Amino acid sequence: MADKNNAPLIELNNIYKIYYMGDEEVRANDGISLTIHKGEFVAIVGKSGSGKSTLMNIIGALDVPTEGEYFLGGQNVGEMSDNQLAEIRNNMIGFIFQQYNLLPKLTILENVELPLLYSKMEKWDRRERAMESLDRVGIKEKWKNYPNQLSGGQQQRVSIARALAGNPSLILADEPTGALDSRTGREVLDFLRKLNDEGNTIVIITHDNSIALEAKRVVRIHDGKINFDGDVKDYARII
Repeated sequence: MADKNNAPLIELNNIYKIYYMGDEEVRANDGISLTIHKGEFVAIVGKSGSGKSTLMNIIGALDVPTEGEYFLGGQNVGEMSDNQLAEIRNNMIGFIFQQYNLLPKLTILENVELPLLYSKMEKWDRRERAMESLDRVGIKEKWKNYPNQLSGGQQQRVSIARALAGNPSLILADEPTGALDSRTGREVLDFLRKLNDEGNTIVIITHDNSIALEAKRVVRIHDGKINFDGDVKDYARII
């Protein structure tokens, strides 16, 4: 559970992301304020076009808001340069993607090592950290394999291992079960819950209410605004 005595890990204050399509103004995020503390497991849910992916990009420091403030670990992300944003992404955020985003010509171990290449860590320390991460997700014995030699569920575990390798403050998962069958998706969700039980902060982005119900807190986005933010049990009663 969140420790309310600590400063927020994520703090969004009146966030707007505005695009222009010809003469039309599109408010993908329309005045969003959101606080997430260390140790929370939050699902951000919404239909296609709701603004959830835009919000994910802002939380993940992949984009900056048009207006408003975003603090990650007390740092104002909205005022950062591209290089500073890249550093924040590499040091503080572990990404898990729907399509895994593994490089096919690299071994599993080399894929997991990738986020560590930008650190000043020695080669053997990087390798040890990557092996520990693979062990944590239960596929250490596959370290010499290439992505195409693994099942979809195993590839997603590699993606999770890569996200964990840098000991990030936040694990940000974008539709993490979207490319998996229901049984394998169940295994991945169970593993994310285990990671949260171990103290990891996890934010899942999804369009699927059944996935959102796996979290402990749900934030629902509709037309660029938050229209629900509360305990998962309360959310289950209204859907």
